[in-house]
Amino acid sequence: MRNLGGETPRSLTGSLLVAHPNMLDPNFRRTVLFISAHDPNDGALGVIINRPLDRQVADLVSETAPEGLAGVPVFLGGPVGKNQLMFAAFEWHKGEGLKLNHNVGLEEASERAGQNPISICAFVGYAGWEAGQLEAEMEQKAWLLQKPNPSVLKPERLPKLWFDIMRGLGPWYKLLAAAPDDPSLN
Repeated sequence: MRNLGGETPRSLTGSLLVAHPNMLDPNFRRTVLFISAHDPNDGALGVIINRPLDRQVADLVSETAPEGLAGVPVFLGGPVGKNQLMFAAFEWHKGEGLKLNHNVGLEEASERAGQNPISICAFVGYAGWEAGQLEAEMEQKAWLLQKPNPSVLKPERLPKLWFDIMRGLGPWYKLLAAAPDDPSLN
């Protein structure tokens, strides 16, 4: 991953938003979000990719899980719409980067899970921003912008992704990431 740096690009679609170590909002503290849609005039939509719920689809549905989806990991995708389970498919497009299709139906999710289980995730909730809101947060340095690479999606890496990114940004960020939530307890 590399920091995009400089000015905020027109569209953040396909980027990772990494919460700055100083972010205190419990909804986003130490999170990494994948931005699946962004337009400065319409707002943005994304999901948190580093908060697994340690549950699978079978644990959350009252009926028998659809074929091939019982073992799909479930993530807390964000603070909005936490009452629904959403299937999403990650795809790596050479030359274009990582894409997320968050409108995956059950039949397509079952098919994709059979072909490439790592590409399908389930999310409870998502993150959304109104027009200009995300840009304002970027100006306030609440988020660090990163370009993802294919290794981001390795399931064993996702829970530690925020800390891995902080360590990769240099000693200052590594120190901030290691600081306790409440320094008075140190």
